Amino acid sequence: MALSDLLYPDNPKRKQELIHLHQELLDCMSTNFHATNELVGVLNEHLGCTITPIKMRESSTVKENCEIIIQVMSEIQHQVQKIDSDMKEKLEPVLYQKLYDIKEPELEKIAIAQRVFSIIFGEATSTAAMVAIKLLGSNHLSLTVSKLISLLAQIGASVLGGVSITIIGLGLEMILHAILGAVERSQLLTAVRSYEKHLAEFKAASEKYQCAIHEVTSLVRQQVQ
Repeated sequence: MALSDLLYPDNPKRKQELIHLHQELLDCMSTNFHATNELVGVLNEHLGCTITPIKMRESSTVKENCEIIIQVMSEIQHQVQKIDSDMKEKLEPVLYQKLYDIKEPELEKIAIAQRVFSIIFGEATSTAAMVAIKLLGSNHLSLTVSKLISLLAQIGASVLGGVSITIIGLGLEMILHAILGAVERSQLLTAVRSYEKHLAEFKAASEKYQCAIHEVTSLVRQQVQ
C-alpha cells in the first residue's frame, strides 16, 4: 500500500471510482464513434461525400480522441451547410422556403430536393433526397451535434484530458505516483467531481445524438429495402 493510502484511506476507493468513471466515458465515446461512422456511411453513399470514417486511438489521449470526433462532426456540419447552399442557389425562393416549412408534406420536399440533386449529380435517387431533407430539417440533429462538440471540447480540456485512453491499471498510477498525501487527495477529488459533471452531460447529449442519427439511418434502411 502506498504511503498516501495509509495517510488517506479513502484514496484507493477514489482511484477505483475514477477508473470506473473513465471507463464509462470511453464506452460512451466508443458508441459515438460508431454512430458517427454510420452517418458518415450514409452521407458518403447517398450524397456523394468523401468523409473518412474515424477510429478511436488507444495510444492517444482523451483530448486527442475528442479532437478526432470533433473534426468529423464539424465536417458533417460543413456538408449539411453545403447541401443547404446548393438548395438555396438552385431553387426559386418559394421552393427553397418549402423545404423548411413544417406544414409542407415531406414527399413534396423530397421531390424538390431530388430535382436539385439531379442537376448536381446528373441523376439522383429518392433516398438521397430523403437523407438531405432529413438532415436539413432536423434541428434536433443539428443541435445535438453542436452540443456534443462543445462537451467534447470541455472534456478534452478537463483535468484528465491529457490522460491516455488506456488508463486502466498502471495508467492511472503513472499519473498519480508522484502525488502524495493531501495533494493527491485534493487532485483526486477535483478529478472525480469534474468527471462526474462532464460524464453526466456527455451521456445525456450522446443519447440524443445517437437517437438522431438512428432516425436518419433507419429511414435509409427502410427506403432501400
